[in-house]
Amino acid sequence: MDFGQTTSYTASELMDTRRAIELASKFLHSLAGHEFDLLTISKPVSPDSALNLAKAISKLSPFLATLIEFSAIEFLNSKREFVAHGRWRRQDPGFPDAVFEGKIAPTPGFEIKAWFPLATEITARFRDSQNHFKGSGTYVCMLAWPPQHLIYGRPCILDVVVVSGLSVARARDEHYHDPPDYLVLEPEDTKARTRNLQQTNTSGYKFQGTGEQFRQAKKMVEGWGSSGKKYEPTREYQLLL
Repeated sequence: MDFGQTTSYTASELMDTRRAIELASKFLHSLAGHEFDLLTISKPVSPDSALNLAKAISKLSPFLATLIEFSAIEFLNSKREFVAHGRWRRQDPGFPDAVFEGKIAPTPGFEIKAWFPLATEITARFRDSQNHFKGSGTYVCMLAWPPQHLIYGRPCILDVVVVSGLSVARARDEHYHDPPDYLVLEPEDTKARTRNLQQTNTSGYKFQGTGEQFRQAKKMVEGWGSSGKKYEPTREYQLLL
């Protein structure tokens, strides 16, 4: 599978997480404009079937994301710049989707999301805590895709964006957190549990009390000071919430 040419780095330059992510990001950005021959959606035979297909096409995103994960990892492992340092591996289950196993620390990784821009429902979720990303090399890679002919044909990558996982988690929390009307809460401390039982996802809660209870809660939040409404993933702030 040929994804085209990108800027080249020598193996000796790839010495840390930042350079590994930068290099992998350049390769992943080269996917823009690529058509995947992994599946083909047949042309609708009537206007009614086209309408039905248009309503359901976004449901392919989870399946397509999995196929893209496999292809992206195969693609990155084909690049000589990574060979001397290790290999990319897909995690299933696990977070993030792709991690680099080798001589680089902290471990570089990508959470891969496929986004259908015309979807009428959420096609990707991102609930991991900010604390999960501090000191990590995890980035989010989102690929926007439609079929070649909007609702049929082979999937085509319109564009690719790569951003730090911490920046996404922080933007999410700052957008939704608005005490006392809406609260974002960190997961419990589950480090002592086995890996499959550990919690890393935040939770969101909408206020559902009476008007009087809301006024009391608002007064309580005002008592926290001018920065009391600013979200913090710290234990001290979580105790206030």
